[in-house]
Amino acid sequence: MKQSDLETTISPYVFGTTRMGDDQIPFEDRIKVAQVAMNAGVWFHTSRHYGNALEVLRAAFDRDRTRVPRLIIKSFGNSVEKLIADVRSNLEPLKLESLDVGQLCIDGTLAEDLASGGPSLKGLEKIRESGLVKQFVWEIFPWTSKLPAQALQKGYTKGIVDGYIFYLNPLQRFASNELWDLLVAQKQPVIAMRTVSGGPVHRLRDIPGAAWKPYLQKRAVEVAPVFERSGIKSWTEFCVRFAHRFPRVLATVGASGKIGHLEEFLQAMKNIQPLPEDIVRDILALHYRWSDELDTRAEPWTM
Repeated sequence: MKQSDLETTISPYVFGTTRMGDDQIPFEDRIKVAQVAMNAGVWFHTSRHYGNALEVLRAAFDRDRTRVPRLIIKSFGNSVEKLIADVRSNLEPLKLESLDVGQLCIDGTLAEDLASGGPSLKGLEKIRESGLVKQFVWEIFPWTSKLPAQALQKGYTKGIVDGYIFYLNPLQRFASNELWDLLVAQKQPVIAMRTVSGGPVHRLRDIPGAAWKPYLQKRAVEVAPVFERSGIKSWTEFCVRFAHRFPRVLATVGASGKIGHLEEFLQAMKNIQPLPEDIVRDILALHYRWSDELDTRAEPWTM
């Protein structure tokens, strides 16, 4: 089996490309943002489900194929065959033949098979051996945490799944308490998503409609005093330092459609210092409470 190099190669900040599919931003402007990220040498995270993001990225890549970044791409399918087809449907528009990291966006049949040590494990191994996908990370939500936890407890995915990817920021931790504790205990690699949770905490707290869902506004009310107590001026810096406080968090994925905001992320990645322990402790306590009160009780896709 081919050895994973995810831990030694991934950039601490990964450029999220959801805004690259936002047609409210001029096409050429989006290309320029992508080029800044390419020139910075960071990894990219993308999906064919992000509007015309792949078209924008292809245009940016074609301007300098020597700077095509390493990619994490959302990969869907409830069978190995469908997963392969989905990977190819993302690679072909980018004129690429292999994928660095496939984000396993799975539930149902395929996830159940992996969690029970079924034949799909051999199927994923064959995909890796073929070079189509070099590494896999398993996407987690509060309502899908049970099966990854089961697979981890049994050790079925060792050598097949190279890490776990989920929302992890001061306002969200999209792994159940049980799974989070297991990930920490086993020192599993994690890629944190949604770095700033949708925007500055005071904006989420104070501006009606700024938070994507009402629960985020309520959480911003609780987190804002913790952020203020830290003395850190930049919410972006605070969030980056929070994610990287955990030794097994390899990277944090943050999206941007503006060069200025992208540069904030890039600046925050320089000489990352851990947050004070009392600040982290207070946020972790909130995470544990929120997970029990809402996250694991929520209907799928309502968060």
